Amino acid sequence: MTTIFDIAKFDSYIEDNRREVKKANGGLPNDMWETYSAYANTYGGVIILGVKELDDKRWKTTGLKISDKERLLDNLWNSLHNRNKVNINLLSESDVKTYEVDEDLIIVIEVPMAKRSEKPVYINNDLFNGTFRRTHSGDYKCTKLQVKAMLRDQTENTVDMDVLDDADLSDLNR
Repeated sequence: MTTIFDIAKFDSYIEDNRREVKKANGGLPNDMWETYSAYANTYGGVIILGVKELDDKRWKTTGLKISDKERLLDNLWNSLHNRNKVNINLLSESDVKTYEVDEDLIIVIEVPMAKRSEKPVYINNDLFNGTFRRTHSGDYKCTKLQVKAMLRDQTENTVDMDVLDDADLSDLNR
């Protein structure tokens, strides 16, 4: 994944199809998992905990305590390995970074796009109600048809990848 978050550029970012901020002052937000699913099922993105979006779209840290760092990280990794929370963990330790900004904690989670064989990524052990996709700056529940399309496309070689040895240009519909 290309770098889509750089702490040095914090003040220039807004929420979009690749960046989402969450306050996280009371622990890991429940809606964070919808964003995890949505990013994994689309193009990937970053979830930034300890930050809120202001009315003018700028970001501000929320006062997340540095002393909460280990508890939050433990909860994150425990949830990622809990199949009742999310069906697949796509993250490695290098995908989760922490920063201290003016004595506030920021946790940055870089969610990669899932491989075709890993989709759909869903939450709460519910394939049809827990699968999300990202559009603009929102996470949207997938329809049953979208979920079925992801399941159909899981194979490594789809039908349109087959080489037709005996075909020539006259077989194509101009």
